This record gives sequence, C-alpha cells and structure tokens, in this order.
Amino acid sequence: MTREAPLVRITTADAVATLELDSPHNRNALSTRLMAELAQGLADAAADPAVRAVVLGHTGKVFCAGADLSEATGNDPTVGPRGLVDIQRAVVDCPKPVIALVDGHVRAGGLGLLGACDLAVAGPQSTFAFTEVRLGLAPAVISLPLRPKLDPRAASRYYLTGETFDAAEAARIGLITEAADDPAAALKTLLDAVRLGSPQGLAESKRLANAAVVASFEQGAEELVALSARLFGSDEAQQGMRAFLERKPAPWAQ
Repeated sequence: MTREAPLVRITTADAVATLELDSPHNRNALSTRLMAELAQGLADAAADPAVRAVVLGHTGKVFCAGADLSEATGNDPTVGPRGLVDIQRAVVDCPKPVIALVDGHVRAGGLGLLGACDLAVAGPQSTFAFTEVRLGLAPAVISLPLRPKLDPRAASRYYLTGETFDAAEAARIGLITEAADDPAAALKTLLDAVRLGSPQGLAESKRLANAAVVASFEQGAEELVALSARLFGSDEAQQGMRAFLERKPAPWAQ
C-alpha cells in the first residue's frame, strides 16, 4: 500500500521549523487533511526546544486559495468554518513566532491564515483578494485575526469589492509586515533577529503583541462560525460555489 504524499512538507534546520503547503492539485486549499497536517506541524514545532521560530511557506504559484470548496458543499456547513478557526488559533497560540513567506497568490481563507502569522514577508509575485463576496459569502471567520490588524477603510474596500491587490498595498493596509523584492533575504533578516531572542522572551512578547487578536477569537468565534455556516449553507452561496467550480459566471454577476 502506497503512503499518500504529505500536503505539508516539514523541515527543521538552524533552529527554524519550515512548514510548506504543498497541495498543488487544489492550489493549497484548506482541506481537512491539509489543516490537520499543518496543525500537527505547528504542535511539533511548539514542543521542540531546539526550534526558535516557524516559517510558513508554500510550493508553487499559490500560497493558499482559501477553503476547499469541494468539501464546503457537503452536508455540515460548520465543519469548514470551525476548522479554519482552529488552524488560525493554532498559529496564534504557538509560543514560537510564526513567519509567513509568500511569493504567490493568496485568496479568501488563505488571508486568514496569513493574518494569524506574527510576521509576513511577501515577494513580487504575490497577489491578494478577499473573493468571498463574489461567491455569496463573507470573510467571516478570517476576520478574527484580521480585523485587529487591517486598516478599517481598506478592509471595507477589499471586503466589498473583492479586488486584487499587490504586496505593497498589503503592507500599507497591515496585512503583511514587508513587501520585499527579495523575500528570502528579508526572511533571513527577521530570522537572524528572532534567533537572538530567548524562548521565554519570544513567547511572552508574542502574547503581548497578539492580545487584541486573542480577544477577537474569544469574543467573536462562535458568532462568526454561525454566520459562515449560514452563508455556506444558503442557496445563493451554493450557486456561487458551483459556478466557481464549473468556471462559470455567478448568476448575479452583472
């Protein structure tokens, strides 16, 4: 019996655990299996005293396309939203700094994963879009880590329009830490600095920096899971997701 190839490739070197999303068949969408592997990788890195930081990267041209819509059309509309809440919270709760390294496209739920990271570097091939509005959905549970970080006017614009924007704009609005022509070099600068921090100092400093994000989860998770479940289960969203999967215009598109 052939063992399935992992959807998250994990390597550890120089006090850094690197978790690479590697699910090209669905553009690194947040399937149940990918999220389970990512959660396990984060837990292992958190428990390893030799690891000082975690890098969350990707293979291919897409960092993460968001929810796995082939699963989202199933019978229980709460499964996907709860899974996304859990994986975002796992990133936030990891006592090690989690640094996203992006040089590709990020869409919808992938933005929540990105927003949960403590630091994020994006290269020139990166593009970003909150596409939920075009599917009959809303960026509900991904708002838990994002609303404390995003410029409110920018959030309104990109939530409502679904427009695509680049790394420079992502940095301006607070979605990422740095837009870099050489993202690997920018990552090295951050990692060199993080390695100078003590484990205790890093963990407690992360806790302070994430206070508003943790409060957002504590206060809003259940409400936003319910909202997301209601939207995913609606006739309008089912039509929108089917149209997306069939590469057709949504019925309301003008």
